[in-house]
Amino acid sequence: MTGILLAAIASTARAQQPDGITGASIQQADTAVAVSRQTQTRQRFRLGGYGEAVMTRNFFSQSFNRYNAPERYKSDQSHGRFDLPHVTLNMGYDFGHGWTLGTEIEFEHGGNETAVEIEAEESGEYEAETEKGGEVALEQFWLNKELLGGRLNIKAGEIIVPVGYSNAYHEPLNFFTCYRPEGEATILPNTWHQLGVSLWGRLDRWRYELQFLSALNSESFTAEKFAHQGATSPYEYKVANCYAAALRIDNYSIKGLRIGVSGYYGHTFRNSIKTPGESYDDVTGALAIGTADFQLKRWNWIVRGSVVYAHLSDADRISEYNKANSTHHKYQDGNPFHNTNIASNALAYNLEAGYNLMALNSQWNQQQKLYLFGRFDHYNSMASGTYRNQYRYCAPYIATIGFNYHPIPQIVVKGEYAYRYFEKPSNQGLHSDSPLYIQPYNNEPSVSLSIAFQGWLL
Repeated sequence: MTGILLAAIASTARAQQPDGITGASIQQADTAVAVSRQTQTRQRFRLGGYGEAVMTRNFFSQSFNRYNAPERYKSDQSHGRFDLPHVTLNMGYDFGHGWTLGTEIEFEHGGNETAVEIEAEESGEYEAETEKGGEVALEQFWLNKELLGGRLNIKAGEIIVPVGYSNAYHEPLNFFTCYRPEGEATILPNTWHQLGVSLWGRLDRWRYELQFLSALNSESFTAEKFAHQGATSPYEYKVANCYAAALRIDNYSIKGLRIGVSGYYGHTFRNSIKTPGESYDDVTGALAIGTADFQLKRWNWIVRGSVVYAHLSDADRISEYNKANSTHHKYQDGNPFHNTNIASNALAYNLEAGYNLMALNSQWNQQQKLYLFGRFDHYNSMASGTYRNQYRYCAPYIATIGFNYHPIPQIVVKGEYAYRYFEKPSNQGLHSDSPLYIQPYNNEPSVSLSIAFQGWLL
């Protein structure tokens, strides 16, 4: 028994990255293959996961109406929140002969993905949101077959769609902030997972992945979150009238540097049970997404950045259709989709950098790490389109400073001060009583503390 335990510990250590932090989700199959190849006494079963607990104090109004009448809520009191953003359990099994299994079960915000929310886009009414059928989120369930010594793998099942940095590397040790980067996590599904087939592998200093998936559903697109909810389904199955493809390529040629690009393309309009009328025959809702990201881990620095741009064809026609067929239309009887306008373009970009202060003095504990970091984000879920001026609050800027303390490689304590603000409207020469005067939005500062775990237990 002791020998098996030691073999498990050794295999886990070898599967970790050089700094002791386990790899990201898109590398789970890589890790399973590496364990199979490196361990003499095969450790077939693997158990791990990650989790986050966050405490936040927001120094701004929590009213759903704060963007419609900013002046009225300018002096509102602060409010606090305790949250469990993500708690997951990962299990894997090596069957031998190149066959591996990977699973991930996630509990978001400590619940079962059903909640009562106040919808700002729907006049502040209370609404029971069911984001996905079922009581828990099964984010991964796939079988992988290794071929050609890892240069080619075939993976099928519920898989992560690695479009954008925050989907490919979504675990808490892969970003400095207490919550996942707001921009990508807002305009794209996050964590994006769907049933599909993936061809992936490693060729020297390259990693590639090509996926065939069911397309997103434009009935779930919204003004505030663009395509974020497009991968979910209120039914017990995922409708697949339309198909899509996703691609990701990462390069590791320069020591300590990873550069990645990813993309997605698919038609989104008819990917639902209800069939649109003949007047929509020419509407496809073609969605194209392009992303680029990098991470530099060298000289005691960690620097990361990413950019995402998305274009949706027929956005105005889809907005018209969704509003006519939503739960708020007088002829509807429970349609679970959204009554909101949609943009034709959305974007997000960010940059963060942190330095490990423990490296300044060789007498300090070098197994521990203390990063001081700064970060800047901007995104716009209504970057263009007919209705963009009605949703100026969908384009915030976020400046963040804080720290990440790693007492051991698998645990991090985070603290941050974030300053969320918006572009000021041009009111030059206008009095505040003028009907042309546009009220500026209030700034939204906050302070957060969190603790997180990520790693393999067996």
